Amino acid sequence: MVTRGLYVCAVVALAQLLGPCMAQFPRLCATSEGLRTKECCPVWEGDGSVCGAMSGRGFCTEVVVSEEPYGPQYPHSDIDDRERWPLAFFNRTCRCAGNYDGFNCGECRFGYRGPGCGEYRESVRRNVLTLSVAEQQKFISYLNLAKNTINTDYVIATGTRAEMGADGENPMFSDINTYDLFVWIHYYVSRDAFLGGPGNVWRDIDFAHESAAFLPWHRVFLLLWEHEIRKITGDFNFTIPYWDWRDTQACDVCTDALMGGRSNFNPNLISPASVFSSWKVICTQPEEYNNREELCKATAEGPLLRNPGNHDRGRVPRLPTTADVDAVVSLTEYETDTLDRFANRSFRNALEGFANPETGMAITGQSTMHNALHMFMNGSMSSVQGSANDPIFLLHHAFIDSIFERWLRTHSPPRTHYPRSNAPIGHNDGYYMVPFMSLYRNGDYFVTNKVLGYEYAYLLDPGQRFVQEFLTPYLQQAQNIWQWILGAGILGALVTALVATLIAVALRKRKQSQRRKLGSIYGERQPLLHSSSEEGSASYQTTL
Repeated sequence: MVTRGLYVCAVVALAQLLGPCMAQFPRLCATSEGLRTKECCPVWEGDGSVCGAMSGRGFCTEVVVSEEPYGPQYPHSDIDDRERWPLAFFNRTCRCAGNYDGFNCGECRFGYRGPGCGEYRESVRRNVLTLSVAEQQKFISYLNLAKNTINTDYVIATGTRAEMGADGENPMFSDINTYDLFVWIHYYVSRDAFLGGPGNVWRDIDFAHESAAFLPWHRVFLLLWEHEIRKITGDFNFTIPYWDWRDTQACDVCTDALMGGRSNFNPNLISPASVFSSWKVICTQPEEYNNREELCKATAEGPLLRNPGNHDRGRVPRLPTTADVDAVVSLTEYETDTLDRFANRSFRNALEGFANPETGMAITGQSTMHNALHMFMNGSMSSVQGSANDPIFLLHHAFIDSIFERWLRTHSPPRTHYPRSNAPIGHNDGYYMVPFMSLYRNGDYFVTNKVLGYEYAYLLDPGQRFVQEFLTPYLQQAQNIWQWILGAGILGALVTALVATLIAVALRKRKQSQRRKLGSIYGERQPLLHSSSEEGSASYQTTL
């Protein structure tokens, strides 16, 4: 625990030198002026121009949203800030060119790196249980770093757009740490819609669950979170590990060495031996927010809760098996009929957990697949809006994303298989994902992760898997210390050269001394070969 504590402290200190990445409201746009003009086109510091236009990175332009009709699940319009995202806040944003990305086009697209974003590099997400102890500790340290680092680029909204005034005279934004930023994002995308008056809300609305965008939205969520950790740590080899929970009977990542064991004093709490026992959760009281008709303000609401296995077994009779995953992947249609949680033989609905994995038929009163793991955790992770408080959320969704990837590779669906219209609000192909800035369309992420620059270790062929699981970690460690190895090599070469020179000088002096002695005994003798002293010296040195 002392070693881990020192590691956390070192990483937290490093974070003070670096800035974070991308996700919610850009701080530079969260002003009265930004709200009044409805423009979010910040200057890129690299060249001092708006959206990096002088460097050809992007330009400021009107936001064009999809006008395709959405389904009947949400019968309202013009009452929620997330409708036709992001127009309630901004109607002009940066449009980035080529491989550039970010709210000011100062970042690179997923999978690309380098000053000109021209270097494609594929990273590999690995099983958290196969990581070395040092790698596991590093991952936990990064999580704790994110929890303790205020995000310098982004803020969250603590009020609705209407509460901020017609001309933005009352901007309502707040600072937040990097980890909780993503917790708040997950809350905001799934919260109920306010209809006016305390407790008067519309519950059948969710821009990231219960329909087609469930998998693409969480894919982007993980990519942004992963990229954020790389930025604040400077570790550009970092990838989110996954938890392969197939056939498990217990939470095998719930140990003090990993995501926190169970407390001996209260089974609902995390063991005091884990760094996560001190974490405070946010956005876990949706009914209170509804009754007050206000957004979650990301204030601390108590400790992280988890009691795996002590869940409602009527709702979750068992955890998913390998056979369940294989059966779900075999379903050929991404979405069907109602395009929501009642869809039959829909791969998305079965994987999300609203259908029987063996038949693909929608069921009520039970949670399967993705939903089953959330309920099994029996704590903070079991409520949709606050579920991202538990860091197991990341491991779980990384594995869900890998199953999505398996399905994409198995069936190679054309983009037309993703619903263009009539899905619940927020889920059509052309809808911009709430509440991300940059803007990402759902359908653009209905693609294999090869396009996005990452891979899963267990989906590699055996040879590649060996390299990633066993060889790559050692190569990365060697890469981290290559400067020291090079320095030691140069120093060794200098020492060797010095010693050789001293030996050569000593031998030469000894030889000269012997010649003088012989000359004094036998008299001066003529050389057999007539050559200059320079030639003799050079030959001698060459022979030596």
